[in-house]
Amino acid sequence: MVNLEAWSELTNEFKAKGVTLVAVSKTKPASDIQALYDAGQRDFGENYVQELVEKEVLLPTDIRWHFIGHLQSNKVKYIAPYVHLIHAVDNAGLLAEINKQALKNNRTIDVLLQMYIANEDTKFGMDEQEIKDFLQHFQPHVMANVRICGLMGMASFTDDMEQVKREFTQLHTFFSHLATTCFAGKPEFKVCSMGMSSDYGPAIEAGSNMVRIGSLLFGSRA
Repeated sequence: MVNLEAWSELTNEFKAKGVTLVAVSKTKPASDIQALYDAGQRDFGENYVQELVEKEVLLPTDIRWHFIGHLQSNKVKYIAPYVHLIHAVDNAGLLAEINKQALKNNRTIDVLLQMYIANEDTKFGMDEQEIKDFLQHFQPHVMANVRICGLMGMASFTDDMEQVKREFTQLHTFFSHLATTCFAGKPEFKVCSMGMSSDYGPAIEAGSNMVRIGSLLFGSRA
């Protein structure tokens, strides 16, 4: 059951703060997505390629699909024709494959670089030095069919909100640094994506402008 009251409250709150709400619909049926779409939501996030492929053909074509999970290079071709934003680019090979498939589809695909900020081995991403090295070797004229639009990161899964906020602040500080150095004069570098249902408050306080909300809208997952 979709919680439309929670969606309305979050939408109003986020709009006032300039934050994009991505409704995370993984494992939820297309009917739930349609219900939220009918209420006015357009940005939806999915974690699994096969699930996204199955849903995309059933739902309105103006949905902005965000792929927010760990993406394997051999799966890029399935979502390249329509994906709006890929949130978790964590290596050069994946970016090259996204560029290749975007070119095949005569598109430019927007992506975020995933930064590792959590104190957990289960999280993916690059640290600050790895991102700097990544960007040092990035050749925009070669990768003409991808646009790096910002950073994404996930904080530690902990009840210690002070730790969570420190991790988010670390990401936003580095995001601001890149925006004034490597991406100076490039307005497309504007997305700082961090925060989920359990920690969106500290994320927004730290500077997030894109939040991924699932359970607050769609209920808990099996």
